[in-house]
Amino acid sequence: MTRPVYLDYNATTPVAAEVVEAMLPYLVEHYGNPSSSHPYGGKAAEAVRDARESVARLLGAAADEIVFTGSATEANNLALLGVARALAGAKRHLVVSAVEHPAVIEPALHLQSEGWDLSVIPVDAHGRVDPSDIAAALRPDTALVSVMHANNEVGTLQPVAEIAAITKARGILLHTDAAQSAGKIPLNVDALGVDLLTLAGHKFYAPKGVGALYVRTGTPIKPIQFGADQERGLRPGTENVPQMVGLGAAARLARQRLPAATEKLRLLRDALHQRLAAAVPGLKLNGHPTERLPNTLHVSFPGITGGELLSRVDGQVAASLGSACHSGADAVSGVLAAMGCDVNRALGAVRLSVGWMSTPEEMESAATALAEGVTSLLLRRS
Repeated sequence: MTRPVYLDYNATTPVAAEVVEAMLPYLVEHYGNPSSSHPYGGKAAEAVRDARESVARLLGAAADEIVFTGSATEANNLALLGVARALAGAKRHLVVSAVEHPAVIEPALHLQSEGWDLSVIPVDAHGRVDPSDIAAALRPDTALVSVMHANNEVGTLQPVAEIAAITKARGILLHTDAAQSAGKIPLNVDALGVDLLTLAGHKFYAPKGVGALYVRTGTPIKPIQFGADQERGLRPGTENVPQMVGLGAAARLARQRLPAATEKLRLLRDALHQRLAAAVPGLKLNGHPTERLPNTLHVSFPGITGGELLSRVDGQVAASLGSACHSGADAVSGVLAAMGCDVNRALGAVRLSVGWMSTPEEMESAATALAEGVTSLLLRRS
């Protein structure tokens, strides 16, 4: 049986062969605890140091500014709750965008339940925040602004650097969730101007279960878990050396591939879009037409629901309605609702995301399957 074309790289990526190769010795041969003083521990500690350096180089950061975590969700929680713990004596206000991932929205709502004021900034029809709206929301007691770098559903890129200029002038910290952008477009923490930045390993060909939080030197932050002093005391617990090694290898691979990866992904995405637009009258693009991830195509099919279409092409195309973390069959996406999409457009939406392993032939095959699926569903209704 032919495997379906995989168009769900925003949900997760396969682990790259180079990453598996780098991890294997630390699953079998080099099994020491990095905190141990003997050679076994020293070998593991060296591997963690190298991985930290690799992740730092991907971001243009210093190695001691990288905190390994078990996921991007944990990194986001550490960013929001950790800063809140550090600044709660003087500041009690938090600002987020209306299209953040649940891993940012939920910690923000938790802080609100503890008495923090929360401002949720709207987005335009393309899913983009207006920096002037951020500026208008800031207060003397604002501790942190959190605006994602790239949206996980529609791919829209946020004007993070412009927002950073505003927050920096006011002495306010800025966090960005860059889980979706790492490995697809260049990332540099100084160019973005952020104080904290989140990564997810499984979004750029590392394994699931490892992430990282960049914390700019001097940023006030306190732990939200307690134990020993691993990861500067911000993430206690014996280091998961193989996973950290995998993240480091994926970061090295991403640096080698960029910017060629960006252009390859864009060409594949656009080829898929062109074929679908030609075959499906009334197809609508969701998200910003230019300021979006090079691999993400979020479109609404007319007259049907996305759930119906994906069921129809099951076995030919593997894609999703939206975020794998909070999608439901024929549920209206909160991101699309924030963008002001009407119900029919939102229900007809499908997220198609390509990756480094995708091919032009797969784009042709997927477009054909999706177009035929739309036609058969519309005929059945007529």
